[in-house]
Amino acid sequence: MNGIIEEIKKLADVPTFSKHERFVQGVINAINEKVVAPGDPMPSVNTLIKELSYSRETVVKAYKELVTRGIVESQFRQGYYIANGNTEQTLTVALLMYNLDTFEEQFYRNFRHELGRQVQLNTYFHHGNIEIFETILAQVKGKFGMYVIAPIPHKKTKDLLAGIPANKLLLFDRFENVNTEVNHITQEFEQSSYNIFSQLADRIAGFKEVIFYHSPNSLDPKEIVSSFKRFLKDFKLRGRIEEEYKEGSVQNGKVYFTLDNFALWQIMRDCKHKNLIPGTDVGVLSSNDEPAKEIIGITTFSADFADMGKKAGQAVMSKEKLQETVPMLLFRRNTL
Repeated sequence: MNGIIEEIKKLADVPTFSKHERFVQGVINAINEKVVAPGDPMPSVNTLIKELSYSRETVVKAYKELVTRGIVESQFRQGYYIANGNTEQTLTVALLMYNLDTFEEQFYRNFRHELGRQVQLNTYFHHGNIEIFETILAQVKGKFGMYVIAPIPHKKTKDLLAGIPANKLLLFDRFENVNTEVNHITQEFEQSSYNIFSQLADRIAGFKEVIFYHSPNSLDPKEIVSSFKRFLKDFKLRGRIEEEYKEGSVQNGKVYFTLDNFALWQIMRDCKHKNLIPGTDVGVLSSNDEPAKEIIGITTFSADFADMGKKAGQAVMSKEKLQETVPMLLFRRNTL
């Protein structure tokens, strides 16, 4: 029993760990290091309070989590004992996403597959709302073994994420500079978008004008706006940014670029109604590739969300370091 207490004390120097987290992780470490084995008794609540100077509430709460995760069991009048020597099969993961668009579903499916059936996965959606984001983090903090999060670009985000131990946090999709140790598999938008535009410069130059639909209030990465403006200037092309596409406004000789799928399908429908051929009469460019766009033949640029989900799942299971910026890929098709 003293071995368990020593493993808990070893985590006192980890500043991001709460007392609750030290307790739970200390027990897990004791099992993984063969300090204790299934059937071994755990220290009593009173002993832990005395040796660790923890409150009764903290000790009871930590024991409750260990029991819930199947690592520890309690027997009436006999106290707690180690129930399971395989701590991996009780891993719980909180996945916090923007929403479940088609491309994000590709991430989810591969991520879920890599975790396997033995891992409990709870999925939450913040929809780009910082208040919802903050509320969810408050609800899940300290209750999961791993947190996989798509952060919101907001001034409060860094402080909110700082409350999660770095070894339990994996960022995906967008990067937030929490600290140098945080694991991530994320996109870079500024230079990557500029590179994509540059590859399409010859095709875009064949049209009269390129229009980028972007609302300042949208969740779209602001970095793409600045890269689009730089592209127009560097390549001396005529173009502009509009807040939203107006139904029926598609015109011959122009390129339409949107990150919004609803606007994209409106543009494609208007092309059909006006007998305009995408790729010949008008150009159409979209982002975040998905099967429907591939089947129809829409030119897109996108990160590989399926691969991102696979790598994120593998990192969670292997506990290996993952700090990767995924490339932006151009899929040249019929519309541009």
